[in-house]
Amino acid sequence: MADFQKVTVLGAGVLGSQIAFQTAYKGFDVTSYDINQKALDAAAKRYDDLVETYKNEVPGAADGAADEARKRITLTDDLAKAADADLIIEAVPEVLELKQDTYRKLNELAPKETIFATNSSSLLPSDLESSTGRPDRFLALHFANRVWQFNTAEIMGTKDTDPAVYDKVVQFASDIGMVPIQIHKEKAGYVLNSLLIPFLNAALELAAGGYAEPEDVDKTWRIATGAPLGPFQIYDVVGLMTPYNILMNGDQGNRHLGAWLKQNYIDKGKLGMASGEGFYTYPKSDQSA
Repeated sequence: MADFQKVTVLGAGVLGSQIAFQTAYKGFDVTSYDINQKALDAAAKRYDDLVETYKNEVPGAADGAADEARKRITLTDDLAKAADADLIIEAVPEVLELKQDTYRKLNELAPKETIFATNSSSLLPSDLESSTGRPDRFLALHFANRVWQFNTAEIMGTKDTDPAVYDKVVQFASDIGMVPIQIHKEKAGYVLNSLLIPFLNAALELAAGGYAEPEDVDKTWRIATGAPLGPFQIYDVVGLMTPYNILMNGDQGNRHLGAWLKQNYIDKGKLGMASGEGFYTYPKSDQSA
């Protein structure tokens, strides 16, 4: 078992809260940090919802394990308190400058032994390592949405990452019930998003270009391949803000798709399953935790 006693997750959005809850579910004490009380109130509801989700979907969770996991999570908007940890997993929005600023502040507060791990879905660890102040103790640890079900954890270091640190994080991923996927050298998008992002962008091009409605794109994919979800259903599960941020960091074509997504969905409050509406509308009971 990895030698971590205290784990902090920075960012308590949809995926950050899942990472924190899964870690607590596997017995770790977890601090969940977000920027203000409003964000923490929203996070508290996500954790309460995750208790019920785990009871319904994870074998054994209904026997008290999910409730105990909830008790092991401490919410805070005090970065100094959050920084007191053995491992800090960063899951803040996919904006380079925001992540860099977060790491600069964190480096001043965290013990020098603390390991930093980014859950960035598209940025390279080397884009961030100089701002961490500890390049040897920094790497990427990337999760998929619905971590209790789609339980991969991609681990990717830089040329400066200490191999012993890398091995500790691989072990930690296993300890919290993930299947560690070791990436041998830096690759934007890791394995999962190197496959997924071009697929989702191709679907978005069809809809934004007026070639087909999102529902028909999904229907085509499901019928022709036997896949359980179409690309726009996947967008809704992931949430539209993360794809939007990735698109706006891309080339002119990607930025055009991002602008279309913002104008037609995000600006109308259609943010995906967690908000109750994205490309599809969801009953409250079906919304993602």
